[in-house]
Amino acid sequence: MPKPTQLAKQISASPTIAMNDKAKQLAAEGHSVIGLAGGEPDFDTPPHIVEAAVKAFKDGETRYAAPSKGIRPLLEAIAVKTERDSKVRVDPMSDIIVTPGGKLALFLALKAMLDPGDEVLIPAPYWVSYPSVAVMVGGVPVPIETGSDDNYRLRLEHLRAHVTERTKAIIINSPCNPTGHMLSSEEIESVATLALESDLYIISDEIYEKLNFDGRPAVSLASIPEIADRVIIINGMSKAYAMTGWRLGWLAGPSEVIGVAGKFNSQTATSAATFTQHAAVAALNGPQDCVELMRAAYQERRDFMVESFNSIPNMSCPDIEGAFYAFPKVDATAKTSEEVANTILEEAVVVGVPGSAFGITKDAHIRFSFAEDMNKLKQAVERIGAMAHLLA
Repeated sequence: MPKPTQLAKQISASPTIAMNDKAKQLAAEGHSVIGLAGGEPDFDTPPHIVEAAVKAFKDGETRYAAPSKGIRPLLEAIAVKTERDSKVRVDPMSDIIVTPGGKLALFLALKAMLDPGDEVLIPAPYWVSYPSVAVMVGGVPVPIETGSDDNYRLRLEHLRAHVTERTKAIIINSPCNPTGHMLSSEEIESVATLALESDLYIISDEIYEKLNFDGRPAVSLASIPEIADRVIIINGMSKAYAMTGWRLGWLAGPSEVIGVAGKFNSQTATSAATFTQHAAVAALNGPQDCVELMRAAYQERRDFMVESFNSIPNMSCPDIEGAFYAFPKVDATAKTSEEVANTILEEAVVVGVPGSAFGITKDAHIRFSFAEDMNKLKQAVERIGAMAHLLA
């Protein structure tokens, strides 16, 4: 009998999806579970976006998208949005591909730039899918662990130490999932210096760009003139517009890379759903007060989560600059992050994701999403605080 590919042995299922499934199973069994493992806004998609999709349905916009890389109104809307928000000019017809979700955008970007055996640097903590997607396209992920004691900063010498003759790219996520860390000007300079001296592509995952706190704007690496021609932006509708289930993302960057990615796109997804693209046009071109409303709510929850975790004995949580995750640490424990997550699940019936899923091996971190209503968050930290002595 033939056997499945050996490549599959190098890829694990998404830990966040696995923890979400566990939460649903516990709830189905009658447990009063609080699931904070996922990265999904608790808000509904704004009405004007839904209405645009309904209109598209009624207008018969249910056929293949033309062109396959995205309908022209959406490509143009993304180009305008990218220049407005990221200070980056892209040609709507040659520098953008619309995809069914940000994961496929990442896949296409890496597929376009990595030959088999090429290495991609991935600073940790990182989004759980980065290493697996790199492996799926034949690349070699190279994690670079950072620490909470240094606020997860990217240091040039630390990055340099991981570069080899096979290094081809680096993935940057700011604001970061899971820490919420946003690149400082010094870190931006370090990444730019590394890319230039080592001739690297930069994948800039900007999916959380709108969810930044305390008036600090996210800076796109593509806005730095010296490296603009080697930066590929990954973005989408899921987080800022509460459109996770709509599956709409994009990649934007140098036409040489986008052209190659377009070939793979045409042979895989073909295109994102047409009616979803019309909804995205309404989102990007329409009123943005809905985005600010959600961002402000997340900031209020951020304040609560940071204060709450720092008030629990033997737990600490650094400030969160963006996104909607807390990444607290158990300060003195013999337990691994998996053991801590399981103890919290068993004793508090609160579901989080262990730090090891994000490439952290030094300390026992757990990621909790605060994209949930405040009542659930209050119940969660109360339960965790009541059993925190069991985490030592």
